[in-house]
Amino acid sequence: MAEKDIKTAQGLPEAPVEIVVAKAPKAPFDWKRVFFILLGLGLFLFVYFMPQWNDAIDPTGKAFPLSQEGKGAIALFLLAGIWWVFEVIPIGATALAIGVFQALFGIRSAKDAFKDFMDPSVMFIFGSVVVGLAFTKAGLTKRIAYKMLELVGENTGKILLGALLVTASLTLVMAHTAAAATVYPILLAVLALYGEGDKQTKFGKALFIGMAYAAGAGSIITFLGAARGPAAAGMFKEFTGRDIGFFELTKYMFLVGGIMVLIIWGYLMVFLKPEKKTIPGLKDKVKRLSRELGPMTRDEKFVIFCVVCVVIIMSLQSFVPVLKPLDRAAIMLVSTLLFFIFKVLTVKELEEIPWNIILLFSGAMSIGFCLWKTGAAQWMAVNWLVMFQNAHWLVFVVSIAAFVLIMTNFIMNVAAIAISLPVSLVVAQYLGVAPDVIFYASLVTAGMPFVLLIGAAPNAIAYGSGQFTTGEFFKHGIPMSIILIVVLGLAIVTIWPLFGMPVLMK
Repeated sequence: MAEKDIKTAQGLPEAPVEIVVAKAPKAPFDWKRVFFILLGLGLFLFVYFMPQWNDAIDPTGKAFPLSQEGKGAIALFLLAGIWWVFEVIPIGATALAIGVFQALFGIRSAKDAFKDFMDPSVMFIFGSVVVGLAFTKAGLTKRIAYKMLELVGENTGKILLGALLVTASLTLVMAHTAAAATVYPILLAVLALYGEGDKQTKFGKALFIGMAYAAGAGSIITFLGAARGPAAAGMFKEFTGRDIGFFELTKYMFLVGGIMVLIIWGYLMVFLKPEKKTIPGLKDKVKRLSRELGPMTRDEKFVIFCVVCVVIIMSLQSFVPVLKPLDRAAIMLVSTLLFFIFKVLTVKELEEIPWNIILLFSGAMSIGFCLWKTGAAQWMAVNWLVMFQNAHWLVFVVSIAAFVLIMTNFIMNVAAIAISLPVSLVVAQYLGVAPDVIFYASLVTAGMPFVLLIGAAPNAIAYGSGQFTTGEFFKHGIPMSIILIVVLGLAIVTIWPLFGMPVLMK
């Protein structure tokens, strides 16, 4: 009989069994994270407590002083940039830090700093994200993804190109935020068919980074792609007395936007080439899955109806005066309310909203308004542009576009144009540069902030896929921004003059 059975039979207690619990290996101390946290804080404190900086002087001799609050805004701008790029804490938490630092250091009042977190633009993004959730919940996401894949086939390069073209095409008739939110769940469905689960892949990175870039490239083509177009056209009319027509904008921007979409695809196919050239059996699998979906459901039809109505109303705002006073965010949120009223969405989907991304954009709005309201952005614009006031006219125009490109990665693109356009139009007169080329060049770069997630809502939406880091987005954004400037330069000297745009004043 075994020893254990003998002891049990004799009523003797069993010997205690020693259980050894292996200690989890201690995580190494993250020196890199601590370094960048301290670098951001140190740079903020260094700039904030520096002696007052000199005034910026424009070509007419007008002085633009930089207040202590303005210097604090620039210091916060640097801190946020470092923390966001190196993702030392969650990006939503960095956004909260923007509001906290403004209040603690007296850069702006807490009321103003945190009020921006609920700006209508943020609510528009929230509504766009909910549209994406409705597409997924109703089943439209899979239906559209399968139809797209049936058309493009099994080649991953063609699938990527198809995704970029679909994204860019949607921005011709709806805001790029709404377009990105619509395409995002479709791309998640496509990625699931790639067969690598939640693992980060080059194909996944290319899909979602490409989506963000293509949304920006497409959004410059019509006034419907983003609010920056109508806003800039309004400023242009104030300074020149001339209107920019709906189709006039498209005439000059269509080729630039289209070329950029193809270049984005080419770049991604070189630097983020999918691991698999094809997805064998995808076409047959997609056909089978598409048949299994059956006919469209009531919820699918209702979601399409709501989204089409929202797009039509926002499109008509450019032509129907009675619709102009309606806020875009309110129009978008009507669809959100309808989805919950008719039970397309429930509280479960509300809990699934990526609040980290919503907070990210809230913080971006707050730092943007902070730079604008304290005069820091205008001070930077004047200092930047006067450096090029004696340069060749092409260098001057490209420098304006470059400034807008840099600023629009940190603040609202409308604000970036608002602070640069007035100064640049004044300087342009001294160089004999036509205001038209200043307007269009600024709009091109304002639409394509390729470097930081906060530059545009599609960037932040794409990040929610978990397929890339902020550092990877930054790394690919630098060369793409340089390529954008080169394409813009070629458009200024070749494409736009051929299409009849005045470049130099007679």
